Amino acid sequence: MLDRRRTFLILFALANAGGVVAYAPLLTLIFPARIWAIAGDSAIQWLSAATFAGAIAASIGNVAFGWASDLVGTRRIWAAAGLCLTIVSYVLMYFASSLFEIVSAIVFYQLALNMLLSPLTAWAADVVPDEEKGFLGGWLAAGPPIGAIAGVLATQFAGERVQFSILCLLIVSLTMPLLLLRRVPAVEPSAPVRQDRARQLKVDFALLWIARLIVQVAGAVLFAFLLFFFRSLPSPIAQSDVAVLSATTLSIAFPLTIGLGRLSDRIGPRKPFLVATVLLAAAGLMIMAMQTETRTAMLGYAIFECSVGIFLALHNAYAMQVLPSPVRRGRDMGILNLTNTFPALIAPVLTILVIPGHGFGMLFVVLAVLMALAALCLLMVRGDARFDMRSGQPITAA
Repeated sequence: MLDRRRTFLILFALANAGGVVAYAPLLTLIFPARIWAIAGDSAIQWLSAATFAGAIAASIGNVAFGWASDLVGTRRIWAAAGLCLTIVSYVLMYFASSLFEIVSAIVFYQLALNMLLSPLTAWAADVVPDEEKGFLGGWLAAGPPIGAIAGVLATQFAGERVQFSILCLLIVSLTMPLLLLRRVPAVEPSAPVRQDRARQLKVDFALLWIARLIVQVAGAVLFAFLLFFFRSLPSPIAQSDVAVLSATTLSIAFPLTIGLGRLSDRIGPRKPFLVATVLLAAAGLMIMAMQTETRTAMLGYAIFECSVGIFLALHNAYAMQVLPSPVRRGRDMGILNLTNTFPALIAPVLTILVIPGHGFGMLFVVLAVLMALAALCLLMVRGDARFDMRSGQPITAA
């Protein structure tokens, strides 16, 4: 059983990377470039509108498809359907020739992608025991660097047909092995949670949710407008250079996250790791805010992206431990994953309000202040899970 779970963990990490490949190069590099080419001077406004519409679709789809996988009783069928429709959405994106068609295609794409990702995330919460979720979180960090490397690979080719084809091939290759895996039984809680502890877990979960939302808002701003930021500098860098920067940074974050995730499994508390990474991300934003020199701005972004990558992976590990219902993990993970989609609704509004009058520098200062607020939310979490590594039983700390 242990070998099957370890096999699942590795294949899930690859499938999660396939999901990142499905959105990272497209939404950070290819899609903004398409909007820029068609909309010209109105590119930021149209990109904001498309991001907003896509985020609404993603928010609905993530909860709905996760909940549907709860009710049907299998994650695999929904994920397989989502994979097929994600490839279809890429075809629609390629043939879209007007702004209306591109926005419509991005809405369909977000629904299809969340039909794939939401059941997969719930599947991991079903199968991986709590005392190994830090290790799982570490392996989740493989997704961003693989997605960034896919962006580097895709942007080496000028033709969009080749770029889309490469991404579709990678998505299918990374995701299919998990969908073909033999059934791995779910892990159920060994004992019910005390009522007083259940109430505290809800408060802790809410604080973790808010902290993650804030971090994701900052990430969403840079995710959507990073290319525009570097093009606004006195010495702008090319699309492929941005892709290389992201790939290098996230490749450094990956081994760090695996080590820190395993360390958090062994020593118990995850909160110190989360607080430290949030504060480092805020420092990276301040460096970007104060610099117009391209190399220093790239360093600030590298610090920010590396810190956020570690935070999100370890946050996933902790949040999976406090889901309220073992029979509604798909629904609850969908609610948690609203922190991935809501920022796409907030980020365009924030960007439009700040950038036209104050520029990117002020925007990054605002985001750094928000990151400090996220750290405060984490410090207010009263409980932090610890585990007897021999028995796997949780030891709660008040």
